[in-house]
Amino acid sequence: MKPEELKKLDAYFKKTLNPQIVVKARPRKDDSAEVYLGDEFLGVVYIDDEDGDRSYNFSMAILDVDL
Repeated sequence: MKPEELKKLDAYFKKTLNPQIVVKARPRKDDSAEVYLGDEFLGVVYIDDEDGDRSYNFSMAILDVDL
């Protein structure tokens, strides 16, 4: 994922969800980024380029033990 995209996604998550959220590049992956709240891993944002329209999908797993 390009640095410009990471900055835009980071700003979006901070504005929409929580100012403490951080979006980080993934090692050896260029189609997604990781989302953290402090040191806590929240999920992954994937790029979707289907049909020439770029969008982003945020995937977050919630474990039963966390509920």
